[in-house]
Amino acid sequence: MASSTSSYKINFTTGVAIVVANMVGTGVFTSLGFQVVDIQSGFVLLALWAVGGLIALCGALSYGELAAALPRSGGEYHYLSRIYHPVLGFLSGWASATVGFAAPTALAAMALGSYAANVWPGLEPKVLSIVVVLLLTAVHATSTRAGSRLQVIVTVAKVVVLVVFIGVGVAVAVPQPIRFIPQPGDWHLLLSPAFAVSLIYVSYAYSGWNAAVYLAGEVAQPQRNLPRILLTGTSLVLLLYIGLNFVFLYAAPLAKLKGQVEVGFVVANQLFGSAGGRLMGGLITVLLISTISSMIFAGPRIVQVMGEDLTGLRSLAVVSNAGVPVRAMLLQTGLTLLFILASSFQQVLVYAGFVLNLFTFLTVLGLFVLRWRQPHLPRPYRAWGYPFTPLLFLLLSGWTLLYLLRDQPTESLYGLLTLLSGVGVYFLSRRRPTNTA
Repeated sequence: MASSTSSYKINFTTGVAIVVANMVGTGVFTSLGFQVVDIQSGFVLLALWAVGGLIALCGALSYGELAAALPRSGGEYHYLSRIYHPVLGFLSGWASATVGFAAPTALAAMALGSYAANVWPGLEPKVLSIVVVLLLTAVHATSTRAGSRLQVIVTVAKVVVLVVFIGVGVAVAVPQPIRFIPQPGDWHLLLSPAFAVSLIYVSYAYSGWNAAVYLAGEVAQPQRNLPRILLTGTSLVLLLYIGLNFVFLYAAPLAKLKGQVEVGFVVANQLFGSAGGRLMGGLITVLLISTISSMIFAGPRIVQVMGEDLTGLRSLAVVSNAGVPVRAMLLQTGLTLLFILASSFQQVLVYAGFVLNLFTFLTVLGLFVLRWRQPHLPRPYRAWGYPFTPLLFLLLSGWTLLYLLRDQPTESLYGLLTLLSGVGVYFLSRRRPTNTA
């Protein structure tokens, strides 16, 4: 019985659920309020989400080839180690393990607590956030099979709720005076600093499109399924995001959206009144459970693979009888709870966004390096549109990174200092005990 449990493999449906759940989280429900401060064109705002989706799709196409050629869990950690040097791979894993999963998990948990408090005012948001994280950790630590089933259920619920919200919103909304057809000046706005800075927020909302590659070692037929999982999940989220933001802009005045964090709650109140707003707040609470669950599921696999490769982190590679990296999961949960209790990690997410975007840039660039260095490596899947799709990803991602460096130099510096500390951890973890007796 134990062996059958440990040999359980993630199928195509579960993989798509993990990608969708990782992507559809706090970003799409919070970032539009910041974008409309500088951009009031409906066409440009929807173009912003379309460009963000295009970046994610080009990245997914590129990652699909890497995942098929190098099928092992660990994501960027594995790819960068193989393509460039183990230290660069470690630094990507270090960034993902310390901030990349723990901080967004905490942000989603805190958003869940905030939305739930609007629906049930007697709840303490921070306590609820902690309880949800601990309960989901317990489920995923028990077995991969149970975690997979939970992931599919909550993600299907998420997609159904969003599709219904889009359909009902279009049907009942009082149209706002905003144009979705290009107007004079819109094309210039597409190349403006405001568009580039807003694209950083959108990129965060799309982050998670590469989630399945962290679990490559646990996916059934990874060479065949991983590219399909990445493309299907990313395409589905692209359609959902454009639909959602169309409804947000179509149904609510821009003045009510400006600077607002709880965009979904504001629009639901506009559409259905206060009772509808509370209902939507409850539904978004359920949706965020899916996001938290997927990050708790995927993140520890990076730490596990790092532990397999580095002597000093070997204890984190230990898995349970069910094949779950429980120690790595507990480490990530501990960091998540620390962020929740500190309740001041938004700035951490900004600098983490710079670091994580830097590593996805280097990974897609590695597609060219790998083809040059190992032209005869078996590639069951080749990136569609190569070399144009990965080049487009590099161009757009590099553009946003440059603006982030220019407009957020302090957070970018903190990100580089995080990487510098990771170099020290890497060399310490490679040291073997001097006494081997």
